[in-house]
Amino acid sequence: MAKGHRSQIKRARNAEKDKRPSAKLSYARISVQKACFVLDAIRGKDVTTALGILAYNPRYGSSIIEKLLKSAIANAENNNGMNPENLYIEECYANKGPTIKRIRPRAQGRAYRIEKRMSHITIVLNER
Repeated sequence: MAKGHRSQIKRARNAEKDKRPSAKLSYARISVQKACFVLDAIRGKDVTTALGILAYNPRYGSSIIEKLLKSAIANAENNNGMNPENLYIEECYANKGPTIKRIRPRAQGRAYRIEKRMSHITIVLNER
């Protein structure tokens, strides 16, 4: 365990915080698997290329992730003073969120469970 007063420990922990611009979307109504198909296509690319890929990608997740990427670019520009032309996607991932459970009636009085999955999508940018 770290030495020092609780406030000193918190101050040290906050100094180590990640300074890279990012954007996070919590409780997105898309499964992790479907979001990852789109995220894999843009990982490591510069932001102009990634926006082009997302604009012409037919998947539903691309519209969600395009909006999130634009938010991350705006965060980089306004909060960190970075130039949008020099940015690239360093990390992008989707974590599992809660699942909404529903019942679907089936033949002979049976009921099947429908699981409507959610995800938490994160995009982290950096400068080249």
